[in-house]
Amino acid sequence: MSTSAVRRQSRNSLRAELPLILWLVVVWGALWGDWSPGNLVFGLILALLVTRLLVLPPVRLSGRFNVVHFALFVVTFVWQVAKASLVVFLVALRKGPRVRNAVLGIRLRQNNDLLMTAVGHTMALIPGSLVVEVDRGNGILYFHVLNIATPAHAEAFRRSVLDTEAAWIRIMGSREDLALLPVKGDPGRTEASGAVESPTENMQEAGDGPGEERS
Repeated sequence: MSTSAVRRQSRNSLRAELPLILWLVVVWGALWGDWSPGNLVFGLILALLVTRLLVLPPVRLSGRFNVVHFALFVVTFVWQVAKASLVVFLVALRKGPRVRNAVLGIRLRQNNDLLMTAVGHTMALIPGSLVVEVDRGNGILYFHVLNIATPAHAEAFRRSVLDTEAAWIRIMGSREDLALLPVKGDPGRTEASGAVESPTENMQEAGDGPGEERS
């Protein structure tokens, strides 16, 4: 079978790949730290070249994309990046080498390649954590997380990851993925909209703010 035939078979429609293209543009802007129209347009051109010209394994897409939830995600994501940057600065200033870190494995609700990538990149782009390993088969992301002093902090970070996953499911998850989300009012606080919650804020709510020492 020719390369062109493989390309045709493995290519999704432009409409189906729209969420992937938009996500690549967001990643491009975040990596450069430049959200100017010119840089985003250039990122869009690169995303189109990558998705339309290169022979890539097909990504399972849901065929749905919620613009309202995505707009809410973008606004809250930028705010959380700015806020978490300040928290990390305070941790470095007040605790320095005494800060306690941890590697946490968070099991997601699903193991869709695109959603797992979106969740991992979102959490990694918010200062304070970094993806160190991915267990795709079991749907587990492993993070190195800053300032984990208690089990309550670890649980707060886990909730933040699940909230971020729920946000991406609201944006572009399949109907089956949506069925995995808890009903409104769930005590686990994982019924998120497209808004991104701050992992650092959740950890502060669990106790011991960024500048406080435990006795």
